[in-house]
Amino acid sequence: MDDALLQQARALPKIELHRHLEGSLRINTLISIGLEHGLTLPSTTEEGLRPFVQLMPGEPRTWQQFLSKFAVLRQFYRSKPIIQRVTHEVIADAAADNVRYLELRFTPQALNNLMKCAFDNIVDWVCAAAAEAAAAHDIQCALILSMNRHETVEVAKGVIETAIAFKDRGIVGIDLAGQESGFSSQPFARLFERAKAAGLFITIHAGEWSGAENVREAVESLGANRIGHGVRAGEDPTVVRLLIERGIPLEVCPTSNVDSGVIGTYADHPITALYQAGVRTTLNTDDPLISNITLSDEYAAAMRLLGFSIGDIKRHILTAADSTFLPEEERAALVARFRSWLDSDQGGKLQ
Repeated sequence: MDDALLQQARALPKIELHRHLEGSLRINTLISIGLEHGLTLPSTTEEGLRPFVQLMPGEPRTWQQFLSKFAVLRQFYRSKPIIQRVTHEVIADAAADNVRYLELRFTPQALNNLMKCAFDNIVDWVCAAAAEAAAAHDIQCALILSMNRHETVEVAKGVIETAIAFKDRGIVGIDLAGQESGFSSQPFARLFERAKAAGLFITIHAGEWSGAENVREAVESLGANRIGHGVRAGEDPTVVRLLIERGIPLEVCPTSNVDSGVIGTYADHPITALYQAGVRTTLNTDDPLISNITLSDEYAAAMRLLGFSIGDIKRHILTAADSTFLPEEERAALVARFRSWLDSDQGGKLQ
């Protein structure tokens, strides 16, 4: 990585719209939790545990290999103190990378597989820790509750009712993730209508491991305000036009897309074509632990491998600011604040 580009990226105030709590943990924290709870770990050193929770050079870049890292991570969510510790650390790590606004998503079902408690408890713990971490590290943080399309509608109903109940605690939206291929989003449509009517925003993982038709379904049937990934939208020009006409932003995670086998190489990533066509694209990490990246790394890679200029990066940041799940006045104030910061940056004013 070009040190000059990385330093330039680190200096920028950033926005992250697509980061999963479960894919953002610290390896040394996993070891600490494992030792405290007597877990049988593959290794009790950072370098020894790393290959089990992070993609390593030379590993196959497939969705199976990518998701296999989460199998190890699931054994660590065992108590309220653990949930609150990892939440605090994920937000602290974002702030250390000069992320000024973060929308952090998490899956209550994933955090609750071992404890088997009410979703209200899980969400309460995350909300409390997130508020404390945001205040301690001078970062604005909002939360998105996620559910999986390959799980039951009953689970999704519980997540959405909990999201509505915790709207005044920092929950701003809901997300449908999981296996796209073979699992339609249609069974969740009524639930998402309820969420939207209650004032929650909607983001849908679509056009990642399946085609452009899922992006269309997310927009037209589920009322998506944003699309998670959406990189395969370019396979259908009518879907690209739909995104442009409706101003639907894409939460693009280029490194993750390569790591999960969606895209062959970073240099071939379709974000360039989508951005140049007029689609509202944003840059995000997805799972910093799994991919061993920061958002600064992502910005620097976009400049080095995709030919993005510093002006392109700044426009992506402003698009992200204008795509946040905030009330209109707060969103406008955030855009103005970021424009001021970015205009004062040594890279020059935005045109």
